[in-house]
Amino acid sequence: MLVPLVLGVGGLLLSVGLIRPGPGAEDSSASGPESPGIAQAEPPPRGPVRPSPGVLAQQPGQPALSPEEAEREAQRQLWEKRLARARFTLDSYRQSTRYPHDSRPISEHPDLVYPSSPERKQSLDKEQRDVSLKLKQEKVYVVGDEVVRFFVGCENANTGQPLPCEVHSAVAREAPHMTQGGQTAPVPLDFNDTGRNGDEVAGDGMWTGSFQPSRQGFAMFEGTLRVEFRVRAGSTEGGAFFDIVFTPAAPATFTGKVREVVEQGSLRLYVGLQVRKPGRYVMAGRLDDEAGVPFAYVDFNEELEAGAREVKLSVFGLMIHDKNPDFPLRLRDVEGFLLREQGDPDRELMKGLYGYVHATQQYTVDRFSPDEWTSEERQRYLDEYAKDVKEAEDALNDLSGQPGNPKAP
Repeated sequence: MLVPLVLGVGGLLLSVGLIRPGPGAEDSSASGPESPGIAQAEPPPRGPVRPSPGVLAQQPGQPALSPEEAEREAQRQLWEKRLARARFTLDSYRQSTRYPHDSRPISEHPDLVYPSSPERKQSLDKEQRDVSLKLKQEKVYVVGDEVVRFFVGCENANTGQPLPCEVHSAVAREAPHMTQGGQTAPVPLDFNDTGRNGDEVAGDGMWTGSFQPSRQGFAMFEGTLRVEFRVRAGSTEGGAFFDIVFTPAAPATFTGKVREVVEQGSLRLYVGLQVRKPGRYVMAGRLDDEAGVPFAYVDFNEELEAGAREVKLSVFGLMIHDKNPDFPLRLRDVEGFLLREQGDPDRELMKGLYGYVHATQQYTVDRFSPDEWTSEERQRYLDEYAKDVKEAEDALNDLSGQPGNPKAP
């Protein structure tokens, strides 16, 4: 009678873990998804757990590394990452500065391929958003006696189908943010869809308004002007506005003459200029290849004295080698302004040379230099980034026990 009692008590003690199996005995309770082990009884650690060096360096099928070896392996992996990052930085900077800042592929400036002619859409009424306005203006910058046109149309906001509408009132006034705002009375403007006063097609649903600030009340004004208008589409009505920047008298004038020459391995285009006010001028032009495909964006930013001057627009030799455009290249849409050190507006505008201005001669690629652009600043950055590469390489060599310091790429 005591034997079953002893066996029962022993089984109970085994089941609650007070008596452990001896060495070599299989502990079936330590495995299996339904058997909680001792490790599972501990609360999970909070936050990321950093593996010990031995675990970091240990590979399947290989003996565990000593703490010193594991620490060395961790350092090696760290410096490999630093070397990869340093090489990437050096290569990226070298690649992005192969050409000078004033002669770049136009693909880097997708918003500057053509002169600014803003278009946008907005709801006619903030409460009822089923009607959208289609808005476009010819230009943002207006100089002297130039005329700018504005275009207004309506469409279904959901389907995009054109809707009939009417611009029933419009005025031009000084923009609210101008310090001298309110000194000039608003001037009424006419929008029409009758094929007159700048409107191209009568009855096409696109209302056109023309504005010539110099002859419509703003001859002495300089800065931002706002054209506000009201639109009615059926029972829905709302308003919107256009802004332009106006310069009454240009500080300099393009002569229209362009001189070209191959200098220092690059193609240089010298654009004639008659400067009335000296100062720092900012100019820009675009070049297309023979087929009219946009190729390069070139600019100029230098001080100019009063009198007859030339603005140098450079097409860098290596860029011609890399892109291999079809000659002749054609210069178009040259714009510029005199930069002001202070005040609003921050520039005095020039009348641009819009459309094609000049076509170059035929050239073969071998007329131009394949060398990268160099400057003191660029070389300084290249040297600093190369030091980072060499530091990482030296550290890896020390950790691997290899003699010598390979030259940084």
